[in-house]
Amino acid sequence: MPEFICVACGMQYPRSITPPPTCPVCTDERQFVPASGQSWTTLDGMRKTHSNKFRRLAPGLVTIETAPAFGIGQRAFLLRTAAGNVLWECVSLIDEATIDILAGLGGVTAIAISHPHYYTTMVEWSRGLGDVPIHLHAADRDWVMRPDPVIRHWEGDANRIGPGLTLLRLGGHFEGGTVLHWAGWDGGRGVLLSGDILQVIPSGHVSFMWSYPNLIPLSAATIQRMVSLLEPYTYDAVYGSFSGRGQIDARGKEVVAASVDRYISKISDA
Repeated sequence: MPEFICVACGMQYPRSITPPPTCPVCTDERQFVPASGQSWTTLDGMRKTHSNKFRRLAPGLVTIETAPAFGIGQRAFLLRTAAGNVLWECVSLIDEATIDILAGLGGVTAIAISHPHYYTTMVEWSRGLGDVPIHLHAADRDWVMRPDPVIRHWEGDANRIGPGLTLLRLGGHFEGGTVLHWAGWDGGRGVLLSGDILQVIPSGHVSFMWSYPNLIPLSAATIQRMVSLLEPYTYDAVYGSFSGRGQIDARGKEVVAASVDRYISKISDA
């Protein structure tokens, strides 16, 4: 029996004879069911039509994207640290070529994911990479559609997963919405991997939404809480989920502060 994958969001479900009747991730207001309806595939099917491409984005950071684009179209990141490599986010496709390339780059010691839209085939990634732990915030536990012992649910607002590597639960888009801060990146410049929690936009700013497809914003109070949790951390670059419009290469903390001021001023206009 296959583990079916939702074509719209990329989430993998437990083994079954037939696909699930619906994808709860897509029927939620933060995602959507396409006008053509719910459709399904499998990893075996994807491996015949798709492949992953690797790109060096910046020192110590390699991106992984699926071509042609699949599901939401996000990218994953490989963080190459002295204490071991970390995979940030997941894409749905994992195949032997991907596993071989990651092994050649030093393997992976941990996986962490910002929010449920990018959980995809995370258990397959863990198994393929040697049963590495997957770090998810406990507040989003109910969105795990394929539970497995490799998943480690953490609580609170911060979780150190390696030297200079801290998961920060900011909330917002999802209750357990998480970003990853790498303090020692590029000689101590620091980088923030923001997922969709702080969405890097084409203008070079960041923005925030509870629902991106339905354009439902977050409140000023929520944004202020999010940035207060970020305040103690230094970072010069911010890299988001999508290539071509998902990066701030310098002055990242200043850009985030200015973006927050702009956002709050607009939603607060009478």
